[in-house]
Amino acid sequence: MKITTVLVVESVERSLEFWVGRMGFAETVEVPEGDKVGFAILEKGGAEVMLQSASGVEKEDPKFSLIGTSAMLFVEVDDWADTKKRLEGHPIAKAEHVTFYGMREIGVFEPGGHLVVFAAKA
Repeated sequence: MKITTVLVVESVERSLEFWVGRMGFAETVEVPEGDKVGFAILEKGGAEVMLQSASGVEKEDPKFSLIGTSAMLFVEVDDWADTKKRLEGHPIAKAEHVTFYGMREIGVFEPGGHLVVFAAKA
Protein backbone atom coordinates (compact mmCIF):
# COMPACT_ATOMS: atom_id res chain seq x y z
CA MET A 1 0.00 0.00 0.00
CA LYS A 2 1.11 3.53 -0.72
CA ILE A 3 -0.47 6.80 0.41
CA THR A 4 0.48 10.04 -1.33
CA THR A 5 -0.64 13.49 -0.29
CA VAL A 6 -2.24 15.68 -2.96
CA LEU A 7 -2.02 19.35 -2.04
CA VAL A 8 -4.71 21.42 -3.73
CA VAL A 9 -3.24 24.85 -4.43
CA GLU A 10 -4.22 28.02 -6.26
CA SER A 11 -0.91 28.09 -8.18
CA VAL A 12 1.08 24.92 -8.86
CA GLU A 13 3.95 27.07 -10.15
CA ARG A 14 4.32 28.93 -6.83
CA SER A 15 4.36 25.66 -4.91
CA LEU A 16 6.93 24.23 -7.36
CA GLU A 17 9.24 27.12 -6.47
CA PHE A 18 9.12 25.96 -2.84
CA TRP A 19 9.19 22.16 -3.24
CA VAL A 20 11.63 21.94 -6.19
CA GLY A 21 13.54 25.21 -6.03
CA ARG A 22 13.98 25.44 -2.27
CA MET A 23 13.52 21.93 -0.83
CA GLY A 24 15.21 19.94 -3.60
CA PHE A 25 12.38 17.69 -4.77
CA ALA A 26 12.47 16.47 -8.37
CA GLU A 27 9.46 17.02 -10.60
CA THR A 28 8.67 13.64 -12.18
CA VAL A 29 5.34 14.45 -13.84
CA GLU A 30 3.85 17.71 -15.06
CA VAL A 31 0.40 18.08 -16.62
CA PRO A 32 -0.55 21.39 -18.28
CA GLU A 33 -3.82 23.18 -17.68
CA GLY A 34 -4.04 25.71 -20.47
CA ASP A 35 -0.95 27.91 -20.22
CA LYS A 36 -0.25 26.90 -16.60
CA VAL A 37 0.71 23.77 -14.72
CA GLY A 38 -2.40 21.95 -13.52
CA PHE A 39 -0.82 18.97 -11.79
CA ALA A 40 2.66 17.81 -10.80
CA ILE A 41 4.22 14.86 -9.01
CA LEU A 42 7.35 15.52 -6.95
CA GLU A 43 9.80 13.05 -5.42
CA LYS A 44 12.73 13.14 -3.04
CA GLY A 45 14.35 10.22 -1.27
CA GLY A 46 11.35 7.93 -1.71
CA ALA A 47 8.85 10.58 -0.52
CA GLU A 48 6.23 11.76 -2.96
CA VAL A 49 3.87 14.73 -2.98
CA MET A 50 1.39 15.75 -5.66
CA LEU A 51 0.24 19.28 -6.44
CA GLN A 52 -3.06 19.97 -8.19
CA SER A 53 -4.65 23.28 -9.06
CA ALA A 54 -7.93 24.10 -7.35
CA SER A 55 -9.38 25.01 -10.74
CA GLY A 56 -8.40 21.58 -12.08
CA VAL A 57 -10.16 19.82 -9.20
CA GLU A 58 -13.29 21.90 -9.78
CA LYS A 59 -13.24 21.15 -13.52
CA GLU A 60 -13.03 17.40 -12.88
CA ASP A 61 -16.05 17.43 -10.56
CA PRO A 62 -17.31 20.53 -8.73
CA LYS A 63 -18.52 18.49 -5.75
CA PHE A 64 -14.89 17.67 -4.96
CA SER A 65 -13.83 21.30 -4.68
CA LEU A 66 -11.30 21.42 -1.87
CA ILE A 67 -10.87 25.15 -1.60
CA GLY A 68 -10.86 26.08 2.05
CA THR A 69 -9.55 22.73 3.21
CA SER A 70 -6.00 22.13 4.25
CA ALA A 71 -3.49 19.43 4.96
CA MET A 72 -0.61 19.47 7.41
CA LEU A 73 2.46 17.53 6.37
CA PHE A 74 4.91 16.01 8.85
CA VAL A 75 8.16 15.35 6.96
CA GLU A 76 10.86 13.43 8.79
CA VAL A 77 14.23 14.33 7.26
CA ASP A 78 17.62 12.62 7.40
CA ASP A 79 19.72 15.78 7.19
CA TRP A 80 18.55 18.49 9.61
CA ALA A 81 21.34 20.92 8.69
CA ASP A 82 20.47 20.71 4.99
CA THR A 83 16.78 21.26 5.71
CA LYS A 84 17.51 24.33 7.85
CA LYS A 85 19.77 25.74 5.14
CA ARG A 86 17.08 25.24 2.48
CA LEU A 87 14.58 27.12 4.67
CA GLU A 88 16.84 30.17 5.12
CA GLY A 89 14.93 33.26 4.05
CA HIS A 90 11.55 31.50 4.03
CA PRO A 91 9.08 32.72 6.68
CA ILE A 92 8.99 30.39 9.68
CA ALA A 93 5.49 29.68 11.05
CA LYS A 94 6.51 27.42 13.94
CA ALA A 95 9.90 28.12 15.52
CA GLU A 96 12.47 25.37 15.84
CA HIS A 97 11.92 23.36 19.00
CA VAL A 98 12.40 19.88 20.49
CA THR A 99 9.20 18.02 21.31
CA PHE A 100 8.47 15.85 24.34
CA TYR A 101 8.70 12.82 22.02
CA GLY A 102 12.28 13.65 21.02
CA MET A 103 11.93 15.29 17.62
CA ARG A 104 13.52 18.57 16.55
CA GLU A 105 10.88 20.37 14.48
CA ILE A 106 10.36 23.54 12.48
CA GLY A 107 7.19 24.56 10.63
CA VAL A 108 6.51 26.63 7.53
CA PHE A 109 3.59 27.35 5.24
CA GLU A 110 4.26 26.30 1.67
CA PRO A 111 2.95 28.74 -0.98
CA GLY A 112 -0.37 26.88 -1.27
CA GLY A 113 -1.08 27.62 2.39
CA HIS A 114 -0.45 24.14 3.80
CA LEU A 115 1.55 23.78 7.03
CA VAL A 116 4.69 21.66 6.59
CA VAL A 117 6.53 20.53 9.71
CA PHE A 118 10.05 19.25 9.07
CA ALA A 119 11.43 17.01 11.80
CA ALA A 120 14.49 14.97 12.74
CA LYS A 121 15.37 12.93 15.78
CA ALA A 122 16.92 15.24 18.39
